[in-house]
Amino acid sequence: MTQRMEIGKLVPEAYRAMAALDRFATQSTLPKGLLDLVRLRASQLNGCVYCVDMHSTDLKDAGEADNRLHALTVWQEAPFFTDKERAALALTEAATKLTTDDVTDEVWDRAAEHFSEQELATLIVAIATINAWNRIAVPTRMTPESYK
Repeated sequence: MTQRMEIGKLVPEAYRAMAALDRFATQSTLPKGLLDLVRLRASQLNGCVYCVDMHSTDLKDAGEADNRLHALTVWQEAPFFTDKERAALALTEAATKLTTDDVTDEVWDRAAEHFSEQELATLIVAIATINAWNRIAVPTRMTPESYK
C-alpha cells in the first residue's frame, strides 16, 4: 500500500498537538512499558500497521520479552502479564471498542484498584491519544517504519 498523505506536513499544528498529548503521557508517572503495551494493544484492535510496528519495536528495543509481545493479543489467557497490566489492557480494550460495548463498572473499578486518580486520568488520555493516532494512520495508510 502507498501512503495517501502526510498529515504532519499538511496540518503541522494538529500533528504537534497530538505529539504533545503523547509527551504528556510519556512524561507522567505511568511506566513507559505499560504505556507502550496499551498503545500496542489499541493499535492491534484498530488494525494500525504503522502503530503496531512502532510500539512493538519500541517495546522490543526496551527489552520486552518476546513471549509477552507475541501473547499480547491473547493477554486474558496468557500468564505473562501483571494484574496492573491486565487492568490497563482491559480498560484499553473497553475504551477502544466503544462502538460495541461500554467501559463497565467492573473494568473501571479494576483499573481504579491499580492506578491513582491522576494515573487513571493519564491512562485515559493515553488510550484516547493512541486511538486518535490510529484514526489518522489507518485512513492515510502511514507506512511502517516511516517514523524512523
